[in-house]
Amino acid sequence: MPITLENKLVVAISSRALFDFEEENRVYEAGVASGDDRSYMQYQLDRLDKPAPPGVAFPLVQKLLAFNRGGGSTAHTNGLNGSNDRHRVEVVVLSRNDPVSGMRVFRSARQVDLRIERGVFTRGRDPFGYLNALGAHLFLSANERDVRSALAAGFPAARVYPDSAKKAELHPDEIRIAFDGDAVLFSDEAEQVFQRNGLDAFQRHEIERAATPLPPGPFKPLLLALHRLQTLAGHEVPVKIRTALVTARSAPAHERAIRTLMDWKIDINEAMFLGGLDKGAFLREFEPDFFFDDQTRHCESAARVSPTGHVISGIANHDHA
Repeated sequence: MPITLENKLVVAISSRALFDFEEENRVYEAGVASGDDRSYMQYQLDRLDKPAPPGVAFPLVQKLLAFNRGGGSTAHTNGLNGSNDRHRVEVVVLSRNDPVSGMRVFRSARQVDLRIERGVFTRGRDPFGYLNALGAHLFLSANERDVRSALAAGFPAARVYPDSAKKAELHPDEIRIAFDGDAVLFSDEAEQVFQRNGLDAFQRHEIERAATPLPPGPFKPLLLALHRLQTLAGHEVPVKIRTALVTARSAPAHERAIRTLMDWKIDINEAMFLGGLDKGAFLREFEPDFFFDDQTRHCESAARVSPTGHVISGIANHDHA
């Protein structure tokens, strides 16, 4: 039987999101500006045995890979969609790095017992095209252009804030992920009404359509995949998934959001309808392993307290596609 990732939760991640390669990136950009990346390749080769520090998404990846350590009598019978494979999560490095520098990525992962076996290194070319071959449920990158391209192609993707706070060690037995609503889990249909016509028009729009599910946003596939992963893994794994909706919506616009999740048959653990309050203070209490939002002001607030990804989609990012 050919090897396939079809029954896995697949996370594609750039080397800068997985490891703290900010110093290396400065060397890389200087080399690109001069038209020669060989100095960067040598820089990485000279540090081949020096473990790279954890990046903003490292704790999330570490916890997700724990799903592959499940035990019990049924661990071998449940993949993400029911295959007989306990290997439920696949993390693939998808990077603009060159193959030589890719050796340091794999070496750094092995030195901290991070079971990552697959990678695609494109030496400066756009890597997002390989998301389709991977069937990725999430793409995390520090490169804005790659994230925009991935979102336009229909993949959940976010530009990470490399300097985000990292506090995942506070909850070693839980994966905590928080999502904004409009333009992230849901489409930006209602957000467009708000941007064009203001709060009163937005509230009327949502009250009139309270029983009509919102169209899906770019991160619905990830939420569905996480839901399936948790359901099928059951009690076999050392970590559980806890999700939160953290939205600027407030009553009465809350109802349509809740009914949409009910229509999708997804139970979310927490919902925060903040009516414009600063999200950072609430995320400080929830302590997510990652938070996804489409608006930079919310991302900047969140990044002070938790790992954060900017979902560059919707009207807030001048993207009407």
